[in-house]
Amino acid sequence: RLQRLAEKIQSEIGEFGYRAFVDSAPVLERAFAEKSGLGWIGKNTMLINKQAGSWFFLGELFTDLALPIDEPASDHCGSCRACLDVCPTNAFLGPNKMDATRCISYLTIELRNSIPLEFRKAMGNRVFGCDDCQLVCPWNKFTQPSDESDFSPRHGLDDAALVDLFNWTEQEFLERTAGSPIRRIGYACWLRNLAVGLGNADSSAELIAALEARRSTAPPMVREHIEWALGQHGRSSAQ
Repeated sequence: RLQRLAEKIQSEIGEFGYRAFVDSAPVLERAFAEKSGLGWIGKNTMLINKQAGSWFFLGELFTDLALPIDEPASDHCGSCRACLDVCPTNAFLGPNKMDATRCISYLTIELRNSIPLEFRKAMGNRVFGCDDCQLVCPWNKFTQPSDESDFSPRHGLDDAALVDLFNWTEQEFLERTAGSPIRRIGYACWLRNLAVGLGNADSSAELIAALEARRSTAPPMVREHIEWALGQHGRSSAQ
């Protein structure tokens, strides 16, 4: 879309230099967006817009065109600290300060090794990211659902049982996450995250059976999380 935008501008004013970015390079996009007046950086470190809240994606079109200077946005968080208080893993060190290594989004998406024990219970059933600090933000009460199909859940993933997802083969994972950002964490981390979720779920015979069925064949990292999950349900590695 940014490419089409650049082409549209070129059709109006002629050739110019540009490069588009959408989470594709280490661009300080939130800082740039704040300086350009698109919103302010809230206490949860997210960019907040009065109309859209924080439920939007940022994209950038770097250009050599001479553009007018925009006024930076002002802060409208006031004394609210809902986002700071709701964080399950206490990732916020204070307003606008986050220890990203404690954030569930980091733990379930970016981390490629074992999830530290101290965070597993707090993760609950969150297996891909966490939006708690956005869900409680008062500014997000004014947002409207997007009619963009790319933002809609695929393959019923918004209404799926954890144990069913855990039973997917790697081929099923690849097929059912096609076109989804979930695909990029890979099958092993998918199982790792689900094992933690199952460890925090209500116990059932089906759940125990699913964990035990994978225990002997899972890669070491995944197996370690399966063992932890079974331990949460009173099952030792010897059982």
